[in-house]
Amino acid sequence: MSKIENIVDALEGKIKKVLHRQEILKLENEKLKKALEQSQSKSVAKDLELETWQEKYNTLKMANTILGSDNDKRETKLRINTLIREIDHCISQLSS
Repeated sequence: MSKIENIVDALEGKIKKVLHRQEILKLENEKLKKALEQSQSKSVAKDLELETWQEKYNTLKMANTILGSDNDKRETKLRINTLIREIDHCISQLSS
């Protein structure tokens, strides 16, 4: 009988260790989930900030062209022509 009791005791000890390890892993998993959520929210914020800066840059580039900068005149003319075509297309669709 003592041999069976030893086996049962050893098994209980191993089960306790496994359960303890499982709890530790659960806690670690929760910490990692929180860290991931924070990283994702920071990434979204950075993406929005980048988009805002790109819009500001494009606006500034357009303003410089209108003010007489020779560097981007061609690009601005092309952009204006594209906008005019889009407006004409919208007008033609509305009148149909």
